[in-house]
Amino acid sequence: MAETARVAGERGRVAEGVRAYGLIATMWIRSTMAYRTSFALTTFGNFAATALDFVAILLMFSRVDALGGWSLGEVAFLYGAAGVSFGLADLAVGSMERLGRRVRDGTLDTLLVRPAPVLAQVAADRFALRRLGRLAQGVLVLVYALVLLDIDWTAAKLLLMPVMLLGGAGIFCAVFVAAAAFQFVAQDASEVSNAFTYGGTTMLQYPPTVFALDLVRGVTFVMPLAFVNWLPAGYVLDRPFPLDLPEWVAFTSPLVAVACCALAGLAWRAGLRSYRSTGS
Repeated sequence: MAETARVAGERGRVAEGVRAYGLIATMWIRSTMAYRTSFALTTFGNFAATALDFVAILLMFSRVDALGGWSLGEVAFLYGAAGVSFGLADLAVGSMERLGRRVRDGTLDTLLVRPAPVLAQVAADRFALRRLGRLAQGVLVLVYALVLLDIDWTAAKLLLMPVMLLGGAGIFCAVFVAAAAFQFVAQDASEVSNAFTYGGTTMLQYPPTVFALDLVRGVTFVMPLAFVNWLPAGYVLDRPFPLDLPEWVAFTSPLVAVACCALAGLAWRAGLRSYRSTGS
C-alpha cells in the first residue's frame, strides 16, 4: 500500500509539473506573439546564426571530397539529426541555463514559494519561441541530406528515424537539467554548462572518425551523446559503428535517454536540497 501511494504521489507531481510548465510556457508565448514583427526577426536571426555552422561545412567540402571518410550528404545527415534533437531540447528546457543567474541574485527564492514544481518553473521561464529558428534549420539540413543520399530504406530504418530524433532530444534535455543542477554548486558555471550542451551538439555535427578514440569512448560510455546521432546514423547510413559496437545499440537511444533523465533528476533534487539562498 505504501509503495502504491508513493507511485501515485510521484505521478501526481509529474502531472502537476507538466501542467505548470504548459501554463507558464503559454503565458510567455502569448507575450511573445504580442510583438509579431519582433518575433519574426529574432526567429530569423536565430535561424541565420545557426545556419552559418552548416555554411562552414559546405565551404569545407568545396575543398575536399570526404571528411573522415564521410561524404557531404552523410555529414549533413549527422548535422541535421543533431540539430533537430538539440533544437527540440533547447526549445523545451533551454531556459535551464538561466538558473545560475537566479541562484546568484536570489530570484530563485520566488520560485520556491510558488505552488508548482521548481523544475517546471525554471524550464518554462522566459519560454523562447524564437528557438524555433534553430529547430527549423536542423530540419532543413536533415531534409537536404535525405534528398542528397541514396539510402536503402527498410522498415527498421524508417522506425529508427523518429526514435533517433526523440531519443536524442531526451538525452539533450537530461544534459540541460544536469548542467543546471551543477550551477547550484558552482553558481557562475554557465560556460561550463554550454560546453556540454552547445559544445556537444557542435561535436556531433561531425563524424566520429575525425575525433580521438578516447573522446569517442567518453561520449559513448561516460556522457552518452553518441546515442543522439552517431550510432543511429551508422545504422541508417550502413556505416561502420564506432568502437566496433553491435548494430542493435542504434535502437537504444530511448533507453539511454530515460536513464540519463533519471540521473539528471537525481542530480537536480540533490542540487535543490543543497540550495541555501543568498542570505540577502
